[in-house]
Amino acid sequence: MKYNLIKEQMEQMKKIEYAMLKMMIKSNNLKQVDKRLNAIRLHLEGKSDKEIAEKLDYTRQRVCQLKKEYNEKGLFEFARHKYGGNHRSLTHEEEAEILKKFDEKAEKGELVTVSEIKKAFDEKRGKDTGRGYIYMLLNRHGFRKVMPRGKHPKQASGEDTELTKKF
Repeated sequence: MKYNLIKEQMEQMKKIEYAMLKMMIKSNNLKQVDKRLNAIRLHLEGKSDKEIAEKLDYTRQRVCQLKKEYNEKGLFEFARHKYGGNHRSLTHEEEAEILKKFDEKAEKGELVTVSEIKKAFDEKRGKDTGRGYIYMLLNRHGFRKVMPRGKHPKQASGEDTELTKKF
């Protein structure tokens, strides 16, 4: 008797959870979150991990990971979009202001390296900046990689120049 009561309560909870999940899927507009929620929906509908993986283009292991995360964290934390966008610590204008010094230096014909720019940004931000951030920053501000070449590509070899010299 007690077992049947617990079983009924569990089924009611699953129905409520399933209804909440469907509402979240409808109100969600993020592709990644939608795919994860659909994996849990299919699981609650009784589909096997293999079927879910094939339908949503996941691996079976990923489906198991998602189910584990769902069971540990609950529906709302599972559905939360945890993958933020660009968290820049400086505004576009502040970045441009720092890069202006290096732009002037480059205009004079001096060599500007990423390590110098990184050092300036580290000082401004007060913490270490990744090199990848600097490359993305340069791209964002329209900089391009230009390196002086050691010799002209059509320059004659040493032997050719010796032969052409007049004695």
